[in-house]
Amino acid sequence: MLRSLFLAVFMVLSSVAVAQDAVHTDGDKYKVILENECVRVLNYLDQPGEKTHQHTHPAFVLYALSPFKRAITLPDGKVLARQFNAGDVMWSEAQTHIGENVGETSTHVVIVELKQTAGGCSK
Repeated sequence: MLRSLFLAVFMVLSSVAVAQDAVHTDGDKYKVILENECVRVLNYLDQPGEKTHQHTHPAFVLYALSPFKRAITLPDGKVLARQFNAGDVMWSEAQTHIGENVGETSTHVVIVELKQTAGGCSK
């Protein structure tokens, strides 16, 4: 009985963790362009009015390929306004959010997510 309960809880938690990954929640917008033991590099593209599902990023660097405006909604309901010009770069600690394109241009960025590595990165 206890083993079955543990297995059920593990399966639910595992599916929640996968569902929080941006590539899984919004695969139409996020594409992995490189992944190794150190980083995962994502290409993100959306259109005005589009919105993501809630998802999580580890610490990351964002590079804007185009100018855009976004609203970022955090799990506590706080909304952050973001505006970027092409070439802008931003660092962020890990975060969970919903993103919405509230501007008149597409959002096009490259995101470099950092991975925790025990032995450091060699590639």
